[in-house]
Amino acid sequence: MDFQESAYFKEKSRERYKIEAKNSELKHRHGYDVASSSGLSGMELQGAVTIFAVNMKRIITLLG
Repeated sequence: MDFQESAYFKEKSRERYKIEAKNSELKHRHGYDVASSSGLSGMELQGAVTIFAVNMKRIITLLG
């Protein structure tokens, strides 16, 4: 309870919704919730491609 009343916790909780929204977009819109191939290297590749696609989408939106 004391930690939840601290200034550090309140500051971080104000920023958390931004991170959760981005994670939700990755999972629900771009297929990051389920691995498309087996193995750690396959999941790393899927993560890199997914994040690249989301970043490119954001860049195009900001430029347009």
